[in-house]
Amino acid sequence: MTDGAQSATAPGRTPREVATHCPYCALQCGMTLRADDAGVTVHPRQFPTNRGGLCQKGWTAAELLDHPERLTTPLVRDPATGALEPATWDAALDRVVAGIRAVQDDADRDAVAVFGGGGLTNEKAYALGKFARIGLRTRHIDYNGRFCMSSAAAAGMRAFGIDRGLPFPLADLGRADTLLLVGANPAETMPPLVRWLTEQRRNGGKLIVIDPRVTATARQADLHLQPLPGTDLAVANALLHIALTEGWVDRSYVADRTTGFDAVRRGVAAWWPARAEQLSGVPVADLEATARALGTGGRVIILTARGAEQHAKGVDTVTAYVNLALALGLPGRDGSGYGCLTGQGNGQGGREHGQKADQLPGYRKIDDPAAREHVAGVWGVPADELPGPGVPAYQLLDSLGTPGGPRAMLVFGSNPVVSAPRAARIEGRLRDLDLLVVADLLLSETAAVADVVLPTAQWAEEDGTMTNLEGRVLRRRALRPPPPGVRTDLAIISDLAARLAATEATDANPSDVRPAAVAAARFPADPAAVYAELRRASAGGAADYAGISWDRIDAEDGVYWPCPTEDGPDAPRLFADRFATPDGRARFHPVDHRPAAEQVCATYPLHFTTGRVLAQYQSGTQTRRVAALRRAAPEAFVELHPDLAARLGIDEGDPVRVASRRGEFRAPARLSAGIRPDTVFAPFHYAGAGRANSVTNDAVDPISGMPEFKICAVRVEKA
Repeated sequence: MTDGAQSATAPGRTPREVATHCPYCALQCGMTLRADDAGVTVHPRQFPTNRGGLCQKGWTAAELLDHPERLTTPLVRDPATGALEPATWDAALDRVVAGIRAVQDDADRDAVAVFGGGGLTNEKAYALGKFARIGLRTRHIDYNGRFCMSSAAAAGMRAFGIDRGLPFPLADLGRADTLLLVGANPAETMPPLVRWLTEQRRNGGKLIVIDPRVTATARQADLHLQPLPGTDLAVANALLHIALTEGWVDRSYVADRTTGFDAVRRGVAAWWPARAEQLSGVPVADLEATARALGTGGRVIILTARGAEQHAKGVDTVTAYVNLALALGLPGRDGSGYGCLTGQGNGQGGREHGQKADQLPGYRKIDDPAAREHVAGVWGVPADELPGPGVPAYQLLDSLGTPGGPRAMLVFGSNPVVSAPRAARIEGRLRDLDLLVVADLLLSETAAVADVVLPTAQWAEEDGTMTNLEGRVLRRRALRPPPPGVRTDLAIISDLAARLAATEATDANPSDVRPAAVAAARFPADPAAVYAELRRASAGGAADYAGISWDRIDAEDGVYWPCPTEDGPDAPRLFADRFATPDGRARFHPVDHRPAAEQVCATYPLHFTTGRVLAQYQSGTQTRRVAALRRAAPEAFVELHPDLAARLGIDEGDPVRVASRRGEFRAPARLSAGIRPDTVFAPFHYAGAGRANSVTNDAVDPISGMPEFKICAVRVEKA
């Protein structure tokens, strides 16, 4: 263990210092937590991902541990008054179990749904998926990572046979001769990563950014391409068209290591640069300069992020950039490749171990008979008792409370009232449920409409593992136990499993108490025991953690999956010799541009896009309660180009109303020449009147289920 940190599980004492990781983004910066009589303080660590750096969110992360708004007792809604009232744990859990049994007895097992989060530890993600499938025996489970990484994951699986955000270490970014960022703004979303961008440019490398806005990252670029939102795929096809024309395609790599290139070559033949310019607004000269830098650079890396992926054609857009990378011979080459910047803290691990509707632990497909047999064997149940695939997150949320849809939902680590597209509609769906249960540390907007709220431990109060954007499995360590009255998510799952088993046993045999004990043992509250089982369940899968023990993580500053054996190597770099496909070759897939799901018109003449700001994170449940972060970014805003603002009669700071076919939100105007005159931007962290997702489009990608957050048609007027 580094930095003199003490074991969080040493008997008889509470540690005063632990080495752990930031609770926010997928960079998972290393930090040390120290506790004294004055409270808990954060100190950066020299960890490989952040090298001693932290952003403002990381520096202030400990402020929530003793926040006055923290939940420390369960809340149950009083049927008479409609108010959430404090309750005992027994009363709250009895209410949950009674509600679950009522809807399942009246309908079927699938009448209950589970919704997880990309910030949960690997242990909690694994336990939640297991609980849904053999505790509740429902097929309905998905998680908010569907709104984050699903398009890149699907594109990676069909091209490479495996999904890992970065198939190479983060440090490779600093060595790249050319680095292309598509729809990524790490200067605000994960600021310590910018050190690698600075190092890359200091070493003589070229940074190119594709983004509709002049972001903090774009301002650092050597070249900034500013396309119309929703046209990134056309830009990618034009770049490959130029590479083919100029002879920059690595023909030997394509022949030796890939399949399907001819169909892609024929498809991009129609994407001459002038056509892409007409559609996207990116000048031909900039397209040619970008293609030249990619095609003639020594070490070249292409990275995509949410700006390119959160579209109803997100999988095809990512695929177009993967096609470009494969044609240039980048994946598997030292210092080069394609990667995706994962967003949430455990966005990678959270989708590997069972939270996704169609997956079992180890990145196994739930409809694969061999996968079902393996996981069922670890869980001690017949394979035919495992439910089949569920439905993606938005489809699940939109079906709540409707005929044939789930009538009860358990939510862990997510706030869909703010984060889901067409959020007012989803809020209504949640209110339509017979039972909504939310486990959270604060009264989020989703918790505020729940029937039962269960207070959970925070990141510094429980052990576990996280998997960062590199596929590096890390240790999260507890500094202290949770406050009195607060339980961990694992303890809540264990308690619910035991109570559900007990009620079923009572129906069958009132004197038999063994099923509750068996269920509690099957769902342990100890994260070390859960992780040991996770390793067995993942063994042999694409995301194989069998060789990654907690001790090994401690000794090696994290371990990269796949890692099948404890004494064998891990995998910081993938694809050097083969891809994870049956024949070892990567797959090209022809993809073509198609318009956004919603086009501008006379009534809604402007394009709307969303994103993040430096001081806030995700739905803002945590960061909006930190004083320093609230001062830095206190409220939503609407960013408009000065020319557009002048046409609309809007001045800096004026209240603005943004309306789409689905709803509206209001926020002050912020004028910026860094945004296109035909496009409007707002951050998505805010609730209430400033909730940007009230207007976003719920059209989804047919492959990944990703909603089209990044473009819809709106009108803007002075409020």
